Amino acid sequence: MDEIAADAAYPAAMTAARVTRLAPTPSGALHIGNARTFLVNWALARNNGWRIVMRLEDLDFGRVRPGAHQSALDDLSALGIDWDGEPEVQSRNLTPYRDALEQLVRDGRVFRCDRSRGDIRNAASAPHADDAQTRFPPELRPAEPWPRVMSAWDANHRLRVDPAQERVDDEFLASTHFDPGAEAGDLVVWTKLGVPSYQLAVVVDDARHHVTDVVRGDDLLPSAARQQLIARALGVGHARWWHVPLVYGDDGKQVGKRLAKRHGAHSLAQLRADGVTAQRVIGWCAQSLGLVESQREISARAFLKLATETALREACARVAAAPTIFKPTDF
Repeated sequence: MDEIAADAAYPAAMTAARVTRLAPTPSGALHIGNARTFLVNWALARNNGWRIVMRLEDLDFGRVRPGAHQSALDDLSALGIDWDGEPEVQSRNLTPYRDALEQLVRDGRVFRCDRSRGDIRNAASAPHADDAQTRFPPELRPAEPWPRVMSAWDANHRLRVDPAQERVDDEFLASTHFDPGAEAGDLVVWTKLGVPSYQLAVVVDDARHHVTDVVRGDDLLPSAARQQLIARALGVGHARWWHVPLVYGDDGKQVGKRLAKRHGAHSLAQLRADGVTAQRVIGWCAQSLGLVESQREISARAFLKLATETALREACARVAAAPTIFKPTDF
């Protein structure tokens, strides 16, 4: 496959019509599975002329690791992944999230929740093992009507979610039905730390950044249903979903376990330190998607030629049916 010159224009000129975002989490080092998802996102955008917003999500204060943002930017840049404009940092401006919560409160959709985790665990509904989350059942809601004015920014607030089917149409994985009310119950949209929950924050950010296409790991597919509910409650649209099948780790004991950031040997920074080039990482990602028959070094620009939208649709269908296992011996 011929290389694309480093200074060549991208295959499609950027337009204002479509926007995607890269949103590395600050809770740990990026790993080979993150690399594959970000490469897919980047290739879709650059091949189709989408604008790419870099968003640094740092509102989960208890999990933000010092230096993680810069490490993530370095990891992506080392792979040849770029974006348009300066990174957006969530914590720099909380006003859009506060405005969104006040709207939900005025509409009578949200209630203050002072229940402890123990209260919720001891309710009738049991935790769901698939998402390690305890459902918040309707019997724990306060009596209605709920106040229509915000009274405490340092308190948890939940969005009322009644059981109902929510269909998620995914560009890679077709349609899936979820029931957020039965799975998670009333959703936390604001925390007692004075910041929005992940679910509210990403809906607000996607709306204000005009994001039309969200590309991410398929572990977040259930979140798409929840984010659709929040978007409707706020009166905004939601993006097209493109959920990429995860890469799984094999440490000899936990074959098939989701590849997590705690697998330090799989982190992109550690791979670089061990002498693994970015081209080898990209080559592994291309081979794992079935874009090439055997593993070899591939540049980011060459990956663009391989990873057309049609090729990626076919690739994600394949790996969804046969999950990818990353083994330390792969490099």
